[in-house]
Amino acid sequence: MRGAAGRAAVGGPAAVVGRLGVADPRQEGPVDLRLVPPALGAWAAAALALTAPPRLVVGAVVICVVVAGVLLVTWTAGRGGSGSGGGQGGTAPDGAARRRGGFAWGRVSVAAVLLCAAGSAASAGLHGADLRRGPVPALAQRYAEVTAEVEVTSDPRRTRPRVTGDRAAPPSIVLNGEVVRVVEADGTTSVTRAPVLVIVREEPKERGESGAARAFTPALASAPSPSPPPAPVPVPAPVPAPVPAPVLVPAPALAPAPVSAPALVPAPVPAPALAPAPGTASNPVLPPAPTTTPGPAPGPNWQRSAPSLPVGDAAVGQSVAPSDEEVTARSRTDGGAAKATHPRGSPWLDLLPSTRLRVRGSLAAPLTDGERIAAVLRVPEGQEPKVVGAPSGVQRSAGELRAGLREATDGLPDDARALLPGLVIGDTSRVPPDLDQAFRATDLTHLLAVSGANLTIVLALLIGPPGTAHRAERRGLAPRLGIPLRTTALLGGGLTLGFVVVCRPEPSVLRAAACGLIVLLAIGTGRRRSLLPALAAAVLLLVLYDPWLSRSYGFLLSVLATGALLTLAPRWSAALRRRGVPGRAAEALAAAAAAQAVCAPVVAVLAARVSLVAVPCNLLAEFAVAPATVLGFAALAVAPVGMPVAKVIAWCASWPVGWVAGIARAGAALPGNGIDWPGSWGGALLLAVVTVVVVLACRRLARHPWLSVGCVLLLLLVIVQPPPLTRVIVGWPPPDWRLVMCDVGQGDATVLAAGEGAGVVVDAGPDPVLVDRCLRSLGITRVPLVVLTHFHADHVAGLPGVLRGRSVGAIQTTGFQEPQGQAEFVRGQAAARGIPVTRAVAGERRRTGGLEWRVLWPQSAPAARPEGPNDASVTLLARIAGLTVLLLGDLEPPAQRALLRTPVAAALPRVDVLKVAHHGSAYQDPLLLRRAGPRLALISCGADNPYGHPSPRTVAALRAGGAQVERTDRSGAIAVTGGRPSPGYGRLPPSEGLGVVKWGGMINSG
Repeated sequence: MRGAAGRAAVGGPAAVVGRLGVADPRQEGPVDLRLVPPALGAWAAAALALTAPPRLVVGAVVICVVVAGVLLVTWTAGRGGSGSGGGQGGTAPDGAARRRGGFAWGRVSVAAVLLCAAGSAASAGLHGADLRRGPVPALAQRYAEVTAEVEVTSDPRRTRPRVTGDRAAPPSIVLNGEVVRVVEADGTTSVTRAPVLVIVREEPKERGESGAARAFTPALASAPSPSPPPAPVPVPAPVPAPVPAPVLVPAPALAPAPVSAPALVPAPVPAPALAPAPGTASNPVLPPAPTTTPGPAPGPNWQRSAPSLPVGDAAVGQSVAPSDEEVTARSRTDGGAAKATHPRGSPWLDLLPSTRLRVRGSLAAPLTDGERIAAVLRVPEGQEPKVVGAPSGVQRSAGELRAGLREATDGLPDDARALLPGLVIGDTSRVPPDLDQAFRATDLTHLLAVSGANLTIVLALLIGPPGTAHRAERRGLAPRLGIPLRTTALLGGGLTLGFVVVCRPEPSVLRAAACGLIVLLAIGTGRRRSLLPALAAAVLLLVLYDPWLSRSYGFLLSVLATGALLTLAPRWSAALRRRGVPGRAAEALAAAAAAQAVCAPVVAVLAARVSLVAVPCNLLAEFAVAPATVLGFAALAVAPVGMPVAKVIAWCASWPVGWVAGIARAGAALPGNGIDWPGSWGGALLLAVVTVVVVLACRRLARHPWLSVGCVLLLLLVIVQPPPLTRVIVGWPPPDWRLVMCDVGQGDATVLAAGEGAGVVVDAGPDPVLVDRCLRSLGITRVPLVVLTHFHADHVAGLPGVLRGRSVGAIQTTGFQEPQGQAEFVRGQAAARGIPVTRAVAGERRRTGGLEWRVLWPQSAPAARPEGPNDASVTLLARIAGLTVLLLGDLEPPAQRALLRTPVAAALPRVDVLKVAHHGSAYQDPLLLRRAGPRLALISCGADNPYGHPSPRTVAALRAGGAQVERTDRSGAIAVTGGRPSPGYGRLPPSEGLGVVKWGGMINSG
């Protein structure tokens, strides 16, 4: 971009000739676009022909070939006639001759496009037919049980489960492969070659009695441990300095405590913990997580009474990997067979491409047409892969290099440990969900997809900058070792192929490798290098070789970004330099803006959002990417022969990598980092039009410096959204808010005001991003207490978002430890940050600032084991500024009736605000609703949720009792305002105002 291509595009051919001379082998000349139409034609034909009926594909190919033949014949005849006329002293004017020649070359160009489209369509038709050939598709339609011999074609990876309601998809391992032999249930054996997606359900680490049966007892804290307590988990990343949380003091006695436990006392000042001294009978400390491995918490296990499942680092949002690279790398001295120990926690994750294995499972058809698989092969949990063919020597070597880099990064801080393998070789298996979300919010995910930038760095180490390759003073390792130019080009080709093997043949890697090989061929033969034709040739060859790339979003984004860097970026850079921007800054800004402008419509289709911080975040990250990548490749190369040296190099690389991670997290934390956008091709077209308008407007604004500065400041205000300004403009948050029910989709997250910048958070919702966004909009920086009513995912999976960047005093939970996987997840999140975890029991009273509350449920010694996690929900009765608030968690009717039978609930006053149990489901106890008699009922639920929440019957019952019903699926976040200081827990008199502020207006109730 910054070499001859950029100069030619900006200054025209005359400028370049004047500097280099026409005979210079580096002479770029005018942009050559002759290969672009054939490449685009081949791309479109392949995308259409992959799933088209075979007869239609054959007909299209024949028509294209016939038409192209006719055009070429007429062009040849025209050339012959023109030549004979010239020999006879033809008198046609020069202009007519030029017109005839232009028309002739136009026919040739059209013929080339048709022939390339025909070849691409034929290749795509054959590839599409491969999916329908053999017995596998028919077996998949019958969901047949088979024993298959599969050749692995990709690296195994863990899925990222999504929370749906209170459950999540169980963690699985997926890999791509080709079935080469299949044995049906009746013994019929077939030899075939069908691409499949293998899905392996991971087996729980242990099986035994339910964790809840052991945990839900009063003696939880004092029970002797069968093994020594685990070592303290070190905090791998810097945690914000704890701000002294509001000091808790016992509230005045409001009613006799239902338990005979000693009175609770606050934690010593200045400790931020809200809990009394650990081990007290009324508030025991939860036992530590059963693992001593530092790192992220284990993932969820959604099977009741079953132990937790090992979930990998790639799990999204709710589950993160328990350091699946902790064990030493496998030994491959035995011809490729892995050792009995599994370095990544599962034998499936140790598999390398080209390995052959025999598995037993069931076949199923893909969910949608157009997939690059003939079937899905589901392998039941507990089955280990039976290897029948070792991986190739090349794949073993590549796997050893990748494992060496992972081992070299083991001792680094969490972000660097996760990101460095991703920046260097595209290995994102360690990237935690919150960091992955930050990269997506800032449009930095391209840094984790290996592409041309990585290959350019690798080749530059060998041959130096490509622009100096033909000079006597060329740089790089090759001239210093005395290697001739053509030999250097051959070595570069071998290095490029090795790069593809190590980094895996992802679409962006293939595109970069093809472009690199074409440029190396030009260097080795002394021909002119033209990067745009090289890109077009790479696209054409790759689509002919693998038509499925034509439907790959990764390939599309890679080509679009590269094309923008070769065409738009040089022009924009020159325009910026003409307006006084320094050269390097102009090039960096132009490159980031051009790539974002071209790729944003496609990203909007995938993510249904547009990032407003992508350009500045990419600019700030660019300075650290090159040193991080160079040092990462050095560690990769050195690790097999000198692991201590590789660790030192990786430690040096951790600094720029940490900078990149910090930029991503900071950009994602901004409240206005992006806007929602229609996630369709219509939305992409609309965004493309908007982008063109913005670019044209920027050209005009550039002539008015002060107006440009004003627009930039306005954009900064939209992105940063300072709370005082936001409150003035949109009225959110209201200045006197007492309670806010956050809009977190199908889940619960409520904030009780506890002073300036402080709030008690009750439940965390299913998504860390949504709850973090809500807390930031409220200006919450201190959380004296996080109350997790129970361990269902829609209440606890967003906990990392609550903890992110805030001082948290303590986490309080129910004693019913189910689902056990989510209970371990909570303990792991707390342990990683040094936050105490305590258990809530009925009778506990607390106060912080102007907020006080008591725990009504669960009882410390229940008469019977709860039927499930919902019935063990922590229930709170809170009072703030005279408002009385009852929060029921997800209590079901059996527990609601049991609550009414308790002494405290028997004297339960009528409340001002009720957080309706279980998202307003139909399962409510009418007597409890009448006893509470709320003026305002709040329901947290997701729009169009599959459970029908809230139930019309529940809403009608609340309204019949005189309550105003508000729900987050229609109103978004809901803030409750009003109230005045008054003694006791009784409801405010009707004359006192009770306000409800939704996003955009105020509704008075009462």
